[in-house]
Amino acid sequence: MAQVLRAAIDLADDEGLAAVSMRRVATVLGMSTVALYRHVRGRGELVHEMVDQVYGEARLPARVPDGWQKQIELSLRLQWGVHRRHPWLAYAYPLTRPHVGAAGLAHTEWIMRAVSGLGLDPNTMLHVTVSLAAFIRGLAANLEPEAQAVQDTGMSDDEWMTTREAALRKLLPTHPTLAAVLRDQQLNLDLDTLFEFGLRRQLDALEALAKAD
Repeated sequence: MAQVLRAAIDLADDEGLAAVSMRRVATVLGMSTVALYRHVRGRGELVHEMVDQVYGEARLPARVPDGWQKQIELSLRLQWGVHRRHPWLAYAYPLTRPHVGAAGLAHTEWIMRAVSGLGLDPNTMLHVTVSLAAFIRGLAANLEPEAQAVQDTGMSDDEWMTTREAALRKLLPTHPTLAAVLRDQQLNLDLDTLFEFGLRRQLDALEALAKAD
């Protein structure tokens, strides 16, 4: 089963989750599709096992950091790292039908335990936990399109923006606020800076929620 998962994960990493089929994985492994069904009952089960396998890379430490903010931050950074390495993960299962696997549930338990002392009711705790998952997955859903855009154009984001400067310059006079922002030479925006910004805002909002209650 380990070889099957490795082949399926490598395929998804290289070509996206849509490329993972029982027939394709069997071909990669040099076996018949029928033989593959002896290891896994179907694509759904295969994807389920793939998710648990890659979430296992985000292993939480035995020693819990002091403070709920640091605890949540640690989990979200680990999850972001997994999504960074495996962009297909954002599309592997619906947000409101969570993956039921030991590795993923460990993060759910970790975050719920982190917020358990904030005086929130169970429904709010659940919404906080799922909202944090939505933050990670919503951002991670852009990883594959970003990589595809680079592949399709052969240009980095900065190079692509350079090709759009003339068209943008024509429009900026009617968008003065945007023009003022873009004049700042210190601008720096990518998915990682969005993660850092969003992480801080998530923690700020949760602190405000706890104080309000």
